[in-house]
Amino acid sequence: MKLEDYTYIYFLGIGGIGMSAIARWFNAKGYPVWGYDKTRTTLTEALEQEGIVVHYEDDVNLLPQEVLQHKEETLVVLTPAIPAEHTEWAYLKEQGYTIKKRSEVLGIITASAYTVAVAGTHGKTTTSSIVTQLLHHAGVDCSAFLGGIATNLNSNLLIGKGAVEKEEVIVVEADEYDRSFLTLFPEVAIVTSADPDHLDIYGDKEELIRTFQKFISQIKPGGYLFLHENTDPRLTEKVQEGVQVIRYSLNSGAAHSENLQINGRWFEYDMVSPFGDIKNISLGVPGFHNVENTLAATLAAQVLQVSDDKIRGGVAAYTGVKRRFEFVYEGKGKVYIDDYAHHPKEIDAFMISLRALYPNKRILVIFQPHLFSRTRDFADEFAESLSKADELVLLDIYPAREKPIEGVTSDLILEQVNCLIKSLVPKEKIVEKLSKNGDFDVLATIGAGDIDTLVRPLRNFLENN
Repeated sequence: MKLEDYTYIYFLGIGGIGMSAIARWFNAKGYPVWGYDKTRTTLTEALEQEGIVVHYEDDVNLLPQEVLQHKEETLVVLTPAIPAEHTEWAYLKEQGYTIKKRSEVLGIITASAYTVAVAGTHGKTTTSSIVTQLLHHAGVDCSAFLGGIATNLNSNLLIGKGAVEKEEVIVVEADEYDRSFLTLFPEVAIVTSADPDHLDIYGDKEELIRTFQKFISQIKPGGYLFLHENTDPRLTEKVQEGVQVIRYSLNSGAAHSENLQINGRWFEYDMVSPFGDIKNISLGVPGFHNVENTLAATLAAQVLQVSDDKIRGGVAAYTGVKRRFEFVYEGKGKVYIDDYAHHPKEIDAFMISLRALYPNKRILVIFQPHLFSRTRDFADEFAESLSKADELVLLDIYPAREKPIEGVTSDLILEQVNCLIKSLVPKEKIVEKLSKNGDFDVLATIGAGDIDTLVRPLRNFLENN
């Protein structure tokens, strides 16, 4: 399949963070682009402002005339989140349209490029955005498809100039959900983690490991694998001959940090690297896990010949990703931070860094569990990581693509949490609750569902009270 065989592009589920990046790419390349999504969001509104027509009802009559009249010239891009009973999807299948998953299209876009693929059950969005920042800041002509809104770009997409005399460099977030990353054959791969997750897809940890092994086996000969020190040692069993494997972590591995100090929000350290040590790196996005993410990204930048000075400058100028340790409000003796963490390991890393930044401060956490299956599978681990808060407020489970599972509610987590104060509160009552009890120094909202809709009201509440 070649993209030049198609004139019109239609997206089923255009509002997803990964789907919207590809939609933006096609739109920027001059393709007419349309899309359906279930709900209007700030992201779909941004797409509409960029000239992409989006509708929000599952109705065949709303398909654009160009799509209906030019079946052979239309490419339909599908997100795995679209349900099997979706009317438009059924119609397009029945009519014989070319329908490709988002991951397949990403594989086609990157096939002829020098690809840096960042995988991991957590950490991949931040790490891929740091790789993009380091290359872009250094003047390396590159494109990037990200799974979050990088604040340096104010976008989830970077489009390079595409200089004819050079092979295009593309940074891509390699998503393990639905085995999407198996469409990628990178020159450089980063694996930040391979902890059990998406067990609704994989069934068990062993199948997840086998799938990561398959992804790693697709790194091109002569390429590089940068692998977190704590990942399962079996991951490298099928790596191709000639691929250089380098393990990294905060304190150990062939690449690691030394002389790490916290100075306000800044994490300052030296980096030990097989490609050459770098002194005096300053990272303004807090978190020990973000230091590790930066170590991995720096290795990729070194492979692409970015100088030490450019790396230092790129790290210092990096401002993060929306909803990843994002400082929303500071004032009147209070701090409010929002984070996308939705796996116990992510929450643990976030809470450890939060405690390091704010020792002896009273921390109130509001958490929204994401998926019934994940809550069921990791209730004990969620309770343990959330017990690091002084007070915990739990929301109901955000179902996303799932139907309810009998007996699985937020109470599974709540009853095991060891916080002094804990409660289950409806989302619409959160601001009211805080107005009655403002006994905290640091507020954190955590989760991957629609908890982000609380960010603006909570910030307004803190500003005005």
